[in-house]
Amino acid sequence: MSVVGIDLGFQSCYVAVARAGGIETIANEYSDRCTPACISFGPKNRSIGAAAKSQVISNAKNTVQGFKRFHGRAFSDPFVEAEKSKLAYDIVQLPTGLTGIKVKYMEEERNFTTEQVTAMLLSKLKETAESVLKKPVVDCVVSVPCFYTDAERRSVMDATQIAGLNCLRLMNETTAVALAYGIYKQDLPALEEKPRNVVFVDMGHSSYQVSVCAFNRGKLKVLATAFDTTLGGRKFDEVLVNHFCEEFGKKYKLDIKSKIRALLRLSQECEKLKKLMSANASDLPLSIECFMNDVDVSGTMNRGKFLEMCDDLLARVEPPLRSVLEQARLKKEDIYAVEIVGGATRIPAVKEKISKFFGKELSTTLNADEAVTRGCALQCAILSPAFKVREFSITDVVPYPISLRWNSPAEEGSSDCEVFSKNHAAPFSKVLTFYRKEPFTLEAYYSSPQDLPYPDPAIAQFSVQKVTPQSDGSSSKVKVKVRVNVHGIFSVSSASLVEVHKFEENEEPMETDQNAKEEEKMQVDQEEPHVEEQQQQTPAENKAETEEMETSQAGSKDKKMDQPPQAKKAKVKTSTVDLPIENQLLWQIDREMLNLYIENEGKMIMQDKLEKERNDAKNAVEEYVYEMRDKLSGEYEKFVSEDDRNTFTLKLEDTENWLYEDGEDQPKQVYVDKLAELKNLGQPIKIRFQESEERPKLFEELGKQIQQYMKVISSFKNKEDQYDHLDAADMVKVEKSMNEAMEWMNNKLNLQNKQSLTVDPVVKAKEIEAKIKELTNICNPIISKPKPKVEPPKEEQKNAEQNGPVDGQGDSPGPQASEQGAPMTNATCCSWEHAPFHLEQVNGGFWA
Repeated sequence: MSVVGIDLGFQSCYVAVARAGGIETIANEYSDRCTPACISFGPKNRSIGAAAKSQVISNAKNTVQGFKRFHGRAFSDPFVEAEKSKLAYDIVQLPTGLTGIKVKYMEEERNFTTEQVTAMLLSKLKETAESVLKKPVVDCVVSVPCFYTDAERRSVMDATQIAGLNCLRLMNETTAVALAYGIYKQDLPALEEKPRNVVFVDMGHSSYQVSVCAFNRGKLKVLATAFDTTLGGRKFDEVLVNHFCEEFGKKYKLDIKSKIRALLRLSQECEKLKKLMSANASDLPLSIECFMNDVDVSGTMNRGKFLEMCDDLLARVEPPLRSVLEQARLKKEDIYAVEIVGGATRIPAVKEKISKFFGKELSTTLNADEAVTRGCALQCAILSPAFKVREFSITDVVPYPISLRWNSPAEEGSSDCEVFSKNHAAPFSKVLTFYRKEPFTLEAYYSSPQDLPYPDPAIAQFSVQKVTPQSDGSSSKVKVKVRVNVHGIFSVSSASLVEVHKFEENEEPMETDQNAKEEEKMQVDQEEPHVEEQQQQTPAENKAETEEMETSQAGSKDKKMDQPPQAKKAKVKTSTVDLPIENQLLWQIDREMLNLYIENEGKMIMQDKLEKERNDAKNAVEEYVYEMRDKLSGEYEKFVSEDDRNTFTLKLEDTENWLYEDGEDQPKQVYVDKLAELKNLGQPIKIRFQESEERPKLFEELGKQIQQYMKVISSFKNKEDQYDHLDAADMVKVEKSMNEAMEWMNNKLNLQNKQSLTVDPVVKAKEIEAKIKELTNICNPIISKPKPKVEPPKEEQKNAEQNGPVDGQGDSPGPQASEQGAPMTNATCCSWEHAPFHLEQVNGGFWA
């Protein structure tokens, strides 16, 4: 099972995987661990990642980047309105009111949702992981900014489904960084000790996030978060772009912002210049050739001047830092360390501002680019049953306060209640109790819209269905469970009606009696904290008559102990009935449309695959043309006749011309057939060359083998001791096979030497290999027969029994030790281990 963490960044993405006892960041097909968040649409296929990044200028209108912040946002959203002028591609309003992306794909205009475009990027990251892991990738943890709202989080979840991924958790980026920091720390304080407070500052390309976390051994708790949703590296780039647009406008009379390609080129150069200024304080040049209207432009910038231009941006660094400490009710001296991550934290002025605020040196123990994805991979490993990870609990927070609003017949109007305050622990569940006679609707919304980087504070509407009064006509008790889940998404997860049944004391209790008490307790998911104490909003004596709401503490019981004992009274038993809930979520994609998007993504993946195969087939033809043309005048020159060379060269030239004319856009099979046609002419030449390289080596090997067998035959005829045990008839067989092989080799060599190199060889390498194998199979079993063992003479055997081993090697045991079967040890005869002869035990002694 694969365990993958994905950092879905605004400008670039990273994928990390848990394996071999650690976390590894995966490299893509370009051996780069960073994959640009960029998608380019063409007439035949899509390019995603680095391939799309290279088309930002050449295919500007159809290359999409910077789409991450369009998740869950309407076309009329102020943020979307502000982004329009900065985009090279077109955005449109979809029928749902959401923001769509308009491009030309497969020779037709197409409108894609943000979810679809993000799913394309996720599919690419999934493919990258699968190519490295060599197995399917399904389960993952995906990072999102901590300030994402409900609609944005649900939108990202839909994108993961379209990409065929099972997202185990949407993890806040700063929380992922905190996990990557804390899980490896061996010196964290014990659970009963005061926690270690660490601030994490993450400034990426598009946003700025700060969180303060409390660490104990095996435990991480986020105390508070703060953010500036638009302050990031690209804001600093924009300062440079605006400066040079103005400078070049005056100097060269160019209206750069009127030409999107010129603006994109300038943006790329300004980003490079910004990075250079982080490492160099001197004047740095910016030069672009043929920039616009065939005009070359140039300018200079230094760090001091740049910082002056960025004063208003740098002033925005401190407020989130101050805010996060105020929310967590901590002082600067309570902070153990300040960890910085994100590309924009490399700007010296940003680091200086953060360091000055906290009055301490900043820590850079984490990889600034990969910390988020590593934290996501760790979280995925924790959630996966396939990995055993050190116990480490994570408690996140709710970024914005969430309230519920409902119609209140008792007060003849609407009532509301804040169910989750800002920085409330998450994931978390609560049970709310309502008294109703009919179905009712709960409206969830963010109760502090001024803190929200989102124009609509609404979250969703939840309609509780099939609510009926009690049998006596009184209001029914309805328990509603609300929760913020592991993804940070709010929902009304369940609702139940408490039915009251009365019977006399002498009646049998109902079967639901035992279950009733259990239902009075709130059901809390194991990963979630217990419910905190709530205040009751309605006096106890009026509960039955009013239709109000109360929040209940887990395990609470009715308080009837103060009532005086009464005479015979009907007992009350309760049972619960689950109620259906209808959800109306803000900007939620319905299931039917989601399935359609999943199907379309599958079709586009298949189209990309077919187009890749077609291009590979075309490239194979082109490569073969270039390879053979070079070799015909090189290493293949001696192996082809003049006429054949002229014919083949002409064919190669015709094919090359065809490739750039009629063959520019042909089906895959046409290229396959064209390659086969060329190989019919080229393969015989290639084979002749290969044969000429291999044949001499194999003839040499065969000759050595024949010489070896000749020596053995000569030694046998001279009756040398080494071979005197071999049978004469067998040796005749060896000699015959050797002579036949020698004759065959001499014959083939003579014929081959007379043969021209431009025609097929007389003998091929495979035939020589077969002859070597044949000779070996006949001769080796005969000449390698072992020499039979020779029994020692009786006289020597008798001496061995009486005196132990012959030759008196070492301190040998005497006859008595041998009779008792004492084992021979290295101490007894240390030289035997390296002796140039073999010792065998014979009747208690040893024969050398």
